[in-house]
Amino acid sequence: MTGGRGTALVVVDVQNDFCTGPVATSRYPGDPAALETAVHNTTRAVEAARARATDVVFVRFVGDPAHQGAAWRRRDAERGKPPKCLEGSWGAEFAEPLVPAPGERVFTKRACFDAFLSDGFEEHLGRRGTGHLAFAGLFADVCVDSTARTAFQKGFHVTVLSDCTTALHTPDEQALRFMRRVYGARVTTHDRAALWTRHPDEEEEEEGTGT
Repeated sequence: MTGGRGTALVVVDVQNDFCTGPVATSRYPGDPAALETAVHNTTRAVEAARARATDVVFVRFVGDPAHQGAAWRRRDAERGKPPKCLEGSWGAEFAEPLVPAPGERVFTKRACFDAFLSDGFEEHLGRRGTGHLAFAGLFADVCVDSTARTAFQKGFHVTVLSDCTTALHTPDEQALRFMRRVYGARVTTHDRAALWTRHPDEEEEEEGTGT
């Protein structure tokens, strides 16, 4: 369990096969402009985090069949789903203009949704003294939700940047409402960096002192 006071912006799966190009647009049921908006605002959120010396952590998905478990392979076979974000492919690359800066950590999810299943992810947060995670990226009802769920259960405070994400299988507001109710997630937007780059306890302390 975490007791840290630091904040990290966790950028989830902002990769070409999820954001742009034929694979992304063929599977996303809504207006592709929503994907473009999520990429644009996530890029702005990353810039804001860097300006405030907030840790930025990138998470990427690779879906190669070699990484898939039996249930994953069966699901894809039954639904005719080809693998996405193959290692080394354009589809697995981060969507432009989003590029990790030197020194920023990148963690890889191998055919799984939850970033806590990535090698070294939780250990990195522990070394940084992180107790609060702000989430941007895709998708709100899949990988963002899966990671936020584990984060909450491990004691991390959760914030979701609503204009930096969109849902794949449910209405956006339904996915956000679920995280608010179940994980106590704070939901805000990328342009309120003074809020989401801070640990929630800092706000409570300021309110208690009347500042």
